[in-house]
Order: sequence, then structure tokens, then C-alpha cells
Amino acid sequence: MRLVATGLLVLMAAVFLAARHFQNLHPAIGFLRAFSEAAMVGGLADWFAVTALFRHPLHLPIPHTAIIPRNKDRIAETLASFLRDNFLIPSVVARRMQRVDVARAAGRWLADPGEGRGRLRAGIGRLAATILESLDQERLGGMAKRVLADRLRALEIAPLLGRALAAAMAEDRHRPLLDGIVGWAAKVLEANEHLVRAMVHERSGAVMRWTGLDETLANKIIDGLHKLITAMAEDPAHPLRAKAEEGLAKLAQDLQQDAARRAQVEAFKNELLDNPALADWWMGIWESGRAALLRIARNPDAMLKGEFAAAMRQLGETLQNDARLAETINRFVRRAAVGAASDYGDGIVRLVSDTIRGWDAQTVTGRLENAVGRDLQYIRINGTLVGGLVGVAIHAVDTLL
Repeated sequence: MRLVATGLLVLMAAVFLAARHFQNLHPAIGFLRAFSEAAMVGGLADWFAVTALFRHPLHLPIPHTAIIPRNKDRIAETLASFLRDNFLIPSVVARRMQRVDVARAAGRWLADPGEGRGRLRAGIGRLAATILESLDQERLGGMAKRVLADRLRALEIAPLLGRALAAAMAEDRHRPLLDGIVGWAAKVLEANEHLVRAMVHERSGAVMRWTGLDETLANKIIDGLHKLITAMAEDPAHPLRAKAEEGLAKLAQDLQQDAARRAQVEAFKNELLDNPALADWWMGIWESGRAALLRIARNPDAMLKGEFAAAMRQLGETLQNDARLAETINRFVRRAAVGAASDYGDGIVRLVSDTIRGWDAQTVTGRLENAVGRDLQYIRINGTLVGGLVGVAIHAVDTLL
């Protein structure tokens, strides 16, 4: 565009010279000379104005030229103030975020595996794989283990377990647990009938053994236990089940209010966390998880096939159709954005201001000129043409008078 604008100015100069040489051949050539002469004046004036923004024209220290390099620091401060006043004030961010529907946009992105999404997914996958491979896995896994262990140590789990158990009993969600215990007891009894028979045989006298009454007694005991377990399984109101429920209710209360029981739970928790076997198990889980993440990152298209893909599409449809969930997510995003503006807005403004101040004058000039240079060259072209038309108008008025 600079070449076009300069070429047009050179063309006007050539037309002017030609018109000046042949102006006596016809009166109309005078209009052509007036056009080209005024066009040169307009083009040169706008060239001077455009150049004066970024540098000294012809390297001459003319006053009020090289405006942008001389005012670099003021531009940095003005731009930083513009960002702060129009983008990074919490109230402004909150107002702008009111119009942003992040949840439904994410829902559409998840529900529609389009071409753009594939490129984005591949790029994110490569980045995630690079990060996972570059990190020290033992240190990272150990750090994650320590963070998790520290959080668990700081968390008193006994009251949480007590409240969870009490809530489950209030909604009868503990019944499957009792059913499972009864079923487990039936299997244990069936698998250990020989132990019951051996115990009865050992504790029976010689007469009972000689007469075989020990075997009969053992059978009676086993049959009685089977009938008791069957009755408990079939009758939700069985007295023993009621006793078990009383025990669970007492346990829930003790977990919340009994200091000794809470201390026992905490001691068991800390002993479990200090167990080397748990550390080995955690590192195995961590390595398996990391390997799975690497497989996903390296082949994101395969990840989004089958059940996982269906789950992602279902999540996307839910985000688009569930107004309450979408509003909850949007509210969370708005609060996060407002919080980020409040916490980091001043830092972002200082970063922009200090970065521009740190640029040398040539860098500032080059970047701004590249951003708006095309339009500035159109100013030169328009100045050349408009100047020429003004010159024609003046020449016409002079000819008529």
C-alpha cells in the first residue's frame, strides 16, 4: 500500500510536468494541470502527516513529529488505563459476563464433534502429552500423594462418617448394607459348617461322641443359624435387624459426639496413611492414571468413541437443556471472572504498561505501523485524489471569474 500511495504521487508529478509542457495546446489541459498540481500538494501533505506519527520526515527534527515514539510512555499509561476502566473493573466484568452463556456454549461444543473441535482437541492433546511426559513423574506423584495425605490428616472424618450414616438411616438407604451383611453371614456359615461341627465335637463328652449326639447337636445348631439368617433376610422387621439398626444409630451418634470414638477413628486413619503399603498402592494408582491420561492425550479421537463419547454428548445435551444447571455453571464462571479481575486486574494493567514502556521506540513504531499502516496509506491516496479535485474546483472558479 505504501508503494501504491507513493506511485500515485509520482504519477501526479509526471502528469503535472506533461500538462505544464502541453498546456498551450488546449484549455482543458489547464484543468489536468490544476488537478495534478493540487493532488501533489494533498499527497505530500498527507505523507508528511502520516510519517510524522511514527518518525521524523526525511530525518529532519521538525517540531511535533515522531509523535508516537516521543509519547511511548504516555501511550502505555493511556492503554493501561483504558484496559482497567473498560475491561478489568469487577463491575464491568460482571456486567459483560451477564451476556455470556458459557454453559450452553460448552454444551454445543461437547455435543457436536465438528472439524474445528477436532483440531482444537488434537492441539490440546499434544500439549497435555508434552506436559505429562516432561514432568518428573516420581516427584509429581509424591507431591500429589503428600498433598492428598496432608488434606486427609487435617480432615476429621469421624463426624463426616457419622452424619453420612445418620442421613442414610433417615432415608432407609442403610437397608442394602444390612441385606449385604446378612447375605455375607449366610455365605460365611455355609463355608464354615465343618468348623462348627469340629468345635461341637471337641467340646462334647465321650458319651455324646459314642452315641453320635454331637453330630446331631451340630446339625441342629447349623440348621438354627440358617433359619435365623433366612428369617432376617426375609423379614425387614426382624428383632435382630432392629438391634442392628440400633447399633448403627448408636455408632452414627458416637462418631459425631463421642470423643473417644472419634479419637479411635482418627488414630486408625493416621495409621492407615502411614502404612507403606498404602503409599505403594497410591503410586501404582498414580502411574496407571498417568498412563491412561497419556493414552488419551496421544489419541483423543479414540477416546471420544464408544461410551465416553456418548457420555460427553449426553453432558453437552444436558448443559443445553437443563436451565438450572446452566445457570449454576454460568453463575460460577461469572464469579470466577469477577474474582480474577478483582485479584489480578491491577497486575494485568501493570504488565501491559511496563511491557510497552520496556519496548524501544523502533519496536513501538513498527508494531503500531503494522497494525494500522494499510489504512494510513489509504489516507495518502485519498489525500492525493481529494487534493486533485479541490485543485480542479479552484481552477474552474478562477477560469469563470
